[in-house]
Amino acid sequence: MTSVDLNGIGMTSQRTRERLIQRLVDQGISDMVVLDVIRTTPRHLFLDEAMAHRAYEDVALPIGFQQTLSQPYIVARMTELLLGAGPRRRVLEIGTGSGYQTAILAQLVEEVYSVERIKPLQQKARQRMRRLRLRNVHMNHADGGMGWPERGPFDGILAAAAPEHIPEDLLQQLAPGGRLVIPVGGASQHLQVVDRTHEGYETRIIEEVNFVPLRSGTVR
Repeated sequence: MTSVDLNGIGMTSQRTRERLIQRLVDQGISDMVVLDVIRTTPRHLFLDEAMAHRAYEDVALPIGFQQTLSQPYIVARMTELLLGAGPRRRVLEIGTGSGYQTAILAQLVEEVYSVERIKPLQQKARQRMRRLRLRNVHMNHADGGMGWPERGPFDGILAAAAPEHIPEDLLQQLAPGGRLVIPVGGASQHLQVVDRTHEGYETRIIEEVNFVPLRSGTVR
């Protein structure tokens, strides 16, 4: 991979990235470590070439299979929330998608375990992890709602698709002191944060969001 691939040109240049970071700050993202990782991660590599010129707009973009690359604000917000109660060592991601959120997490936690139900998306994401030399990412082609129980428990779980209700399987894979960040709902969705305490689970509703639904089964 050349420096041009990583740094981008024109609409994917460093100056364009800086405008995105300023927009995130203006929207309330305050974790400077998260902002720095977003600044230096080449989002244009997670899109097909025809869409790459829009990589640093603060919008969700299509990646095929009726899936999207999440809006940078949402990636930053969910990452900030996940890390808000302290460092996370082992994080489960539900919905690898393009791998962009995966790459952000991989630079901020020790190990990322990422589940994706659509095999072609997972294969592309795996290639991107190699290009970026992110070696602490483990991938599984499976039904996201089930999580990855063989690798649990996790001290952080982040979901990039919305179930109608939080799957019990995910709650069970959350370690004591762990945190789950997940969009929940159907036509109306809200981002929720669930902390597992010694007494049980504490849930906070953060803000209204719009994610693809969490679907069952796998696609090859």
